[in-house]
Amino acid sequence: MPTTTAPVSPAPVRSPLVDWLGVTAVTLGIFAIVTTEILPIGLLTSIGADFTVSEGTAGLMMTMPGLLAAVSAPLVTAATGRIDRRLMLAAFVLLLAVANFLAAAATDYWLMLLSRVLVGITIGGFWSIGAGLAGRLVPAASAGRATTVIFSAVPLGSVLGVPLGTYLGDVAGWRTAFTALGLLSLAVLALLLAVIPPLPPPRATRLRVLGGVLRRVGTRFALLTTFLVVFAHFAAYTYVTPFLERVPRMDAGLITLCLLVYGAAGIAGNFLGGPAVARHPHGTFAVVTALLAVPTLLLPVLGTGNAGALALLVVWGAAYGAVPVCSQTWFAKAAPDAPEAATVLFTASFQATLSLGALTGGLVVDRLSPSAVLPLAGLTAALALLAVRAAHHRRGP
Repeated sequence: MPTTTAPVSPAPVRSPLVDWLGVTAVTLGIFAIVTTEILPIGLLTSIGADFTVSEGTAGLMMTMPGLLAAVSAPLVTAATGRIDRRLMLAAFVLLLAVANFLAAAATDYWLMLLSRVLVGITIGGFWSIGAGLAGRLVPAASAGRATTVIFSAVPLGSVLGVPLGTYLGDVAGWRTAFTALGLLSLAVLALLLAVIPPLPPPRATRLRVLGGVLRRVGTRFALLTTFLVVFAHFAAYTYVTPFLERVPRMDAGLITLCLLVYGAAGIAGNFLGGPAVARHPHGTFAVVTALLAVPTLLLPVLGTGNAGALALLVVWGAAYGAVPVCSQTWFAKAAPDAPEAATVLFTASFQATLSLGALTGGLVVDRLSPSAVLPLAGLTAALALLAVRAAHHRRGP
């Protein structure tokens, strides 16, 4: 469906330092969001024990934000399409702070899930706006590098946020970890308001625009591939802590180290995958999906010892670190005339699949074991590789 587009306002003329402080603010916002979203992975056992719920039920802390983010991404973005994007980013970060403080104070599991609903709304709104803002914060020549920096927040959440939050939770209790995230969110809010300029929307992203983008062949291939690879990852990674506790029998300190190494590999994957997918979208995504399939298939066999588990987690982390920037690039290439709409669809599909993967993984873990979910993830990632090949033959995005 053809759409009427207004030209995107160029980045305001400011000093390079202020420009990159704006990029840093968005990056820190996504870092705080990602850390909040996936921190329950590192604290799953302790939170579940505190509320006397099973590990699969505790996995709902991962499912709830994804479901709400998938719904809120298109609805909130469309409803607030005429509001300054700077103000919307600030509002979502404030909501994130409220969610973290509510989690820290939760006396019942339903209050914890309510806090995760607020996290989901934040994810859907902030990601849909912030992930595509690089071109408005820095000059066009630097937009690609700024996008890679913004997406580095995803693996940074794994390499810094989750291990630090897990360590803090082990030492001072999981509630302290969420309190710290609430304070971080308030600091990010102050930075956003201080360094990001007014950002009036270039046009309102209406639902009909999203529908038009969704009907494109390139967008559908991006959706299919994102669904398969993100499902594979979160079906398994949500329950990686119980696996490491039961199979290689790691203690809490070693698990924290594993999550740290996993995240470090993810940072490398992000910075290698960003430039590579811009030049070779199909080839890069094919390599990423293959590298994600291999460790998830082999962990039940070769991950019974500490060294084998750690080595496979490194490969897994490097592969997944490149997934968000690869997926976002595919969506952007499929809809170059509607960047915010492309980002909304990326966010909605990513988060819906995250929640479905975590939910499915929880069902498998409760009925079988943490080891049983890994082959499911590996086979799903292998299907993603076939989808990438099909997109290449159809000359997708």
